[in-house]
Amino acid sequence: MVLGCNNYDIVDLGVMVPADKILDAAIAEKVDMIGLSGLITPSLDEMVHVAKEMQRRGFTMPLLIGGATTSRTHTAVKIEPQYSGPVVHVLDASRSVAVASTLASSDENARSNYILETKKDYAAIREQRLNRTSSKKYLSIKEARANKYKIDWAGYQAPRPTFLGVKVFEEYDLEELSNYIDWTPFFASWELKGKYPDIFLDETVGELSRQLFNDAQSILRRVIDEKWLTAKAVIGFFPANATESDSVELYSDEGRGGVFSKLHFLRQQVEKTAGQPNVCLSDFIAPKQTGIEDYIGVFAVSTGFGIDKWVKQFEDNHDDYNAILLKAIADRLAEAFAERMHERVRKEFWGYAASETLDSQSLIEEKYDGIRPAPGYPACPEHTEKRTLWQLLDVEKNTGIKLTESCAMWPASAVSGWYFSHPESKYFTTGQLAKDQVEDYAERKGMTVEQAEKWLASVLNYDV
Repeated sequence: MVLGCNNYDIVDLGVMVPADKILDAAIAEKVDMIGLSGLITPSLDEMVHVAKEMQRRGFTMPLLIGGATTSRTHTAVKIEPQYSGPVVHVLDASRSVAVASTLASSDENARSNYILETKKDYAAIREQRLNRTSSKKYLSIKEARANKYKIDWAGYQAPRPTFLGVKVFEEYDLEELSNYIDWTPFFASWELKGKYPDIFLDETVGELSRQLFNDAQSILRRVIDEKWLTAKAVIGFFPANATESDSVELYSDEGRGGVFSKLHFLRQQVEKTAGQPNVCLSDFIAPKQTGIEDYIGVFAVSTGFGIDKWVKQFEDNHDDYNAILLKAIADRLAEAFAERMHERVRKEFWGYAASETLDSQSLIEEKYDGIRPAPGYPACPEHTEKRTLWQLLDVEKNTGIKLTESCAMWPASAVSGWYFSHPESKYFTTGQLAKDQVEDYAERKGMTVEQAEKWLASVLNYDV
């Protein structure tokens, strides 16, 4: 996105636009600064590339960085060193005007001081991170695998899903999904801190939170009653077993004679205290050598179909507030859909927790057996595994949810991932990865090391 400082007009170039197009537009439109927004982790690497290109082409205008996947640390460590002009991370859109005003100020002293202080701040962040990183010790991937999460598989009988293959859900009931909305992240997206419903009692943001919630309820009611959005989903279950190399084999039938696909996961490598394992998602699937017939689930859901029409209508009426509100509600419904479908998987479709009786708060607190990690998130931070997911479920054909070249989902209000049933399965963060695992992962995926490093850029423990 290219941002002009003349009354802060915006020239919106869309999603995942190449660097050359961004910079050519900046010149053509005679803008005063460029703003980049990161929605998923692959866009972080593209931001670095844009900064390098701005330097190469002799730009001097400010570069603003923002979006859900960005941070001051990433901006300071990866982006700012690539460009000699001003680089500023903007925490959220509401603060961009103040930052832009300072950078475009006619008061040269104020502008220069702000840029200088920002550069000093980012230099300090880089030094702190270097000190922290250098103090950490990492195991080789071989050592990390030897310290895997150990499950006692003796006598374990993996639950069999009620069906194998794929099941499609068309026009799922939005009223039903609304009962599964977790409202706390909704407030967080508006930079209002506090848990729902306690946030309404907060002396500072309580009144504002209640007004925002009431507005959201009004929009949600219209979404449901007037069918503004359509919810679609596809799930599937496949016979599976883990290999010794952190991958999971999927079999074409329960005879398990033929491997028709593989999932590739990543393992923690930072050295742990005694007795603490280096975990990988494959640890929660029965190893092939045990002879146990295990299974894995796959899903993709979206509640974003139809949203563009209504967002455009709000924006055409200069009603940005309700346009943003609708997008936030669609995102919450998508997460609610993932929650509800996971509940049905546990109780019906996989059926390993048929007698489960959890209230809404217990679901939010994940007090159930099994997990549903998503590619691109901390336990499996590499997005291209979505491509395998899309093939397994034929997601685009069965639901219309598309995957972009950068592995972003469209509509944006969508969630996809895996279902693990083992009661000891848990969420975790891989943390940073050493080069030997990246090389191993590249070989398993059929990538070059350079390609793997690009997709794993945000979790490498070394510079490329």
